[in-house]
Order: sequence, then structure tokens, then C-alpha cells
Amino acid sequence: MGPMLAPVPARMPEPRRRGVPRWLGWVGLAMVVVAVLLGMAAEYVMRNAEPILRRRVIASLEERFRSPVELDGLHISVLNGLQVSGEGLRILSLAGSGAAGAQPMVAVKSFEFHTGIRQLMEPKMRVDVVRVVGMRLNIPPKEERGALFPKQPQALGRVKTSMVVDKIVCSDMVLTIETSKPGKLPLVFEMRDVTLHDVGTGKPFLFEASLVNPKPVGEIRSTGHFGPWRSDEPRDTPVDGDYSFTNADLYPIKGIGGTLSSTGRYGGTLGEIGVVGTTDTPDFSLDVSEHPVDLKTEFDATVDGTTGDTRLNSVRATLLHTVLHVSGMVIQAGGRRGQAGTLGDNPGHLIDISVASDQARVEDLLRLAAKTSPPLMQGALTLRAHLSIPPGQVSVSKKMRVQGRFTIRGATFSNASWQGTVDRLSMRASGHPEQANATDATRVSSEMGGSFALANALVDVPDLKYTMPGVEVNLAGKYGLNGDTFDFGGTVRTEATASEMLTGWKKILAMPFDPLFKKDGAGLQVPVKISGTRAAPKFGLDMGRLKGEIFGRHKSGNRSEERRVGKECRSRW
Repeated sequence: MGPMLAPVPARMPEPRRRGVPRWLGWVGLAMVVVAVLLGMAAEYVMRNAEPILRRRVIASLEERFRSPVELDGLHISVLNGLQVSGEGLRILSLAGSGAAGAQPMVAVKSFEFHTGIRQLMEPKMRVDVVRVVGMRLNIPPKEERGALFPKQPQALGRVKTSMVVDKIVCSDMVLTIETSKPGKLPLVFEMRDVTLHDVGTGKPFLFEASLVNPKPVGEIRSTGHFGPWRSDEPRDTPVDGDYSFTNADLYPIKGIGGTLSSTGRYGGTLGEIGVVGTTDTPDFSLDVSEHPVDLKTEFDATVDGTTGDTRLNSVRATLLHTVLHVSGMVIQAGGRRGQAGTLGDNPGHLIDISVASDQARVEDLLRLAAKTSPPLMQGALTLRAHLSIPPGQVSVSKKMRVQGRFTIRGATFSNASWQGTVDRLSMRASGHPEQANATDATRVSSEMGGSFALANALVDVPDLKYTMPGVEVNLAGKYGLNGDTFDFGGTVRTEATASEMLTGWKKILAMPFDPLFKKDGAGLQVPVKISGTRAAPKFGLDMGRLKGEIFGRHKSGNRSEERRVGKECRSRW
């Protein structure tokens, strides 16, 4: 047998490859096509939405204000609808107002808003919120401006705008109202944050505003309504709202210190705003004394919003235990030539007010206005005064001018030496010298009244009448608010004679001199003077005047006697 052939192994079948489903391929292809189409659509939107929006923004503003409008840049993002931002927006004039080449009447540093792609294609695009940064609104003088926010032809029925904005949120906004009056400064409103709701033509809009007041420095928050804008006369534009003024630092006002807070409500027109409110300054002080006191006020005022001039219809100020009633005005005086206290062209206000009080305490006013502590005197005070504070970079205590009349009842001195002198003088002048020498002499009160004038931190009192039991003192002199100047002179009239005010051997020695000091029905009348400082007061007789009066009376008496004797001799002959 031949060799056996090895069996040939059977060939294993190859595994069958699974093919990609055709439907999946079609889906992938469709996705690619969609992506391409979306990319093309996005490119189209990015390429065409920006010009569309730019035209709409410019056309809406030009139609609304009938003014050329410039827009430096506008940018769009389509990640979530249309996110629009722009910068360099300028409305050159309002209804043809303003001089050629003048600064834009409205300038916006930047703005942004969000809208939908579908809204972009609608005839009237509605935007919920527009955020604006760095708006500058410059209103020209009345003579140069036309009809701001002009009325459209009545046949149209309403203004045709291609954009409607529900709310505008502004930050860093400045409104300037120019004036053409010589020497008068423009009115400038600086606002940190302003939100305008439901802005439209011919109707008031709701606003929320917050700003930092430059002087006194403090934060003001206000909500209210403004408008509709009176283009022919902005002063007649209605305004109303509530406000709060907190943490107002008074120290930048030279001569005044404290932290003021105020709340209130206002209403009227921009040219005549009625304001009713309250203020609270728990640490009010003047630099001349540096004694903080609690000052509260309730006020009713009228403010000219275009000039800042304020008329104080009534103010009720409470200072410790004193109530003052104030009326007058605070008017802008910066740049007005010839105003006392104006330094060059420095802006400022002239304060001119009247003060009256039948419920005051002299120690309260002295605590505020004089450095002496405790106050020199205590007592009930009735006051009528006129206060004027001119503008200028001078301390308030030095530049204020006050004229008035006052009456003090039940007055006593805080200085033990002064009060002791008064007590002893009263006892002696009433004919009770024994009580004057006693260690427990009766403490007396007195009354004082007269006129006064305050200037350069110095009080001038030309006719001071001071009375106590048994004594009438008439004085004239000056008193420095810093307590370092006290110089008064006058006369003292007493009920008792010179001898009746003494005891023992001094009484006997004084009896021959009683006729020398009697005058005009007074038991004694002598000249006195008060001088020194708060630390070392001096109260005593004015010996120079006293000698002159005694010798003058003696000579006058001799002449009278000579005339009497001559008359008798003539009658005998």
C-alpha cells in the first residue's frame, strides 16, 4: 500500500463583519448639514443683526428727539438670545436746540440690553431693561433750547418708535441745566444710581435714585415721580417723592461739626418744590466751643430745583431744652459780585433767617456758642434775632452776623465767685448787710435784657439792663465767644444808701457820704466795670468815673447854691 495521505483540515469560515446602519449615517449627515446651516444662520445673524439693531437704535432716538445721533460701537452676542452692548452714544441736540459746536446734550459712555431674536424681527421691539453707565445730560439755557421731547403731528396719534423700553437703570449720571444769566452758575445734579420705570412721553415716570451729596457729604435715597417734562419751561415740570438723607458729615463745612440724618417728602414743580421733613444731629457743634449738643428740627420749606434757592417757611428746632422757631431763606450767592464774604468766584450760599423763641434756656445756647464750661449763666430766655451768614471759606462762627433782643429770667451764674458777688450785692443793696456777711447768704436770681450784635465771634451789647432784688445794673460792653474777652461798664443803682449797706463802724463812717452817692431817687448810684476772662473775672467799682462824678456833683452843687443865694439877695433888694 502506498503512503497514506494526511487528511486536509476543513477551512474555518471567516467571521461576518456587521455593517453601519444606513439610517445612522443619514442622521449624522443631517446633523452635519444642520450644523452648517446653524453656522451659516449664526454668521448671518451676527453679520446682519448688528446693523439692524444699530439702525433701530439710531432711528428711534433720531425720530424721538429730532436730532442727529452718533453711536461709536455696538456689539452682539447670540449665546442666549441677543445680548447687546454699545459705547459712545451721543444725541447732539434736542429738537434742534443748542448752539452749533456745543457739547452733546446727551452723552452715554456705555449701555447694554438683552432681547430675543424673534423680537428683533417684530415691527416694535420691546426691551425689558437697558443698563446705562456714564450718562451726561446737558440742558442748554432757555433762550437756546427748543421744544425738548417735541410733540409729534396729531394725525399720527402717537409717537412712532421702533423700540419700547420698560426700565432704564443708570449709574454715574450727571444732569446739568445751563443758564445764560451773567454771574450765575449752572445747576448740576450728580446721581450715583437712577432707575426709571415705565418711561414714556406725555406722562410721569417712576424713579428710584441714590446719590452722594457733595456738601455736606452724605447718602441720599429717593423714590417718586417725575414728569411729564415741560419742554417750554423745565421749571414747571412736576415732581414728587420721598427721601432719606443719612450719615451727612457736617465737618467739611468750615466751623460746623456733627452727623446729620433727615427724612421727608416733597412735591410740586421743579422750580417750586415743597419739602416737609425732619432732621436729627445728635452731635451738632460749632468750632468756637466744640461742645456737641443734640439738635433736632421739623421743617417746611420751598426749594427752587433749578437754582437750589430755599425758602424756610417754618422750622422748629429743638436744642437740648430750647425750642427755636426759624424762617428765612438760603440763596445761591456764588459768583455774584459785591456779596460780602464771597471770595473771588467761589460758589456758596447766603443764609438770611429770623429766629424767635419764647421757650429757650440761655445755658443751652451758651453751651453751643461759647467755650466756657459749664455755661456762664443759666436761666429762661426769650429771643428775637436776625441771622445772616455770607458765603466764603471762613469759619461760620467768625462770618455769621446776628442782631436781636433778648430777655433772661431767673438767671444765676455757674461761676461761684460771680454768683457770690451777686448774692452779697443784692443783700447789701436791699439794706441787709448782715445777711451778706453770712456764710449761708441767700442765693438770688436776676433778670437781664437788652439788644446785641454778633460779628467776628464777638458779642456787642450796647444796652444791657440787669436787675436783682435791691439792684438795677445798666451795662454796655463786649463778650468774646471764646471766653477770653469780657469787658463791660455801666452803673449800679441800689435801694439802700451807702451807709445802709454797711455794718458797724463802717456804717457810721459812710453816713456823711450818703448825699454824694444819691442820685435820681436811688439810695446809691455808682459806676462799675466787669472785665477779665472766664478764668479770672473782675467785678468792681470804676474808680476813675466815680471820682469824676463826685467832683462833678460837688461843683454842680456849689453852682446851684450860688444861684440860690443870688436869687434870694435879688428878691430882698
